Amino acid sequence: MFRLFHYRNRCIGCNACVEIAFQRWRMSKKDGKAVLLGALEKKGIYQITLDDDELPENIQAMEACPVKVIQIIH
Repeated sequence: MFRLFHYRNRCIGCNACVEIAFQRWRMSKKDGKAVLLGALEKKGIYQITLDDDELPENIQAMEACPVKVIQIIH
């Protein structure tokens, strides 16, 4: 199991994560930032447990993020 963290307050809304991993990410119409679907928020950090099959595209999303607000930990 892997934990994915999204530091949403620093998100610039570039849409890269949504383009790469659409099943887990959406863009908010309210503020234009990425939303990590199914995540729990704790102290402004959104987190979720990823299944192994979701890992490759979310690693790509993490690497594509220009402001590095996505982190994956094993």
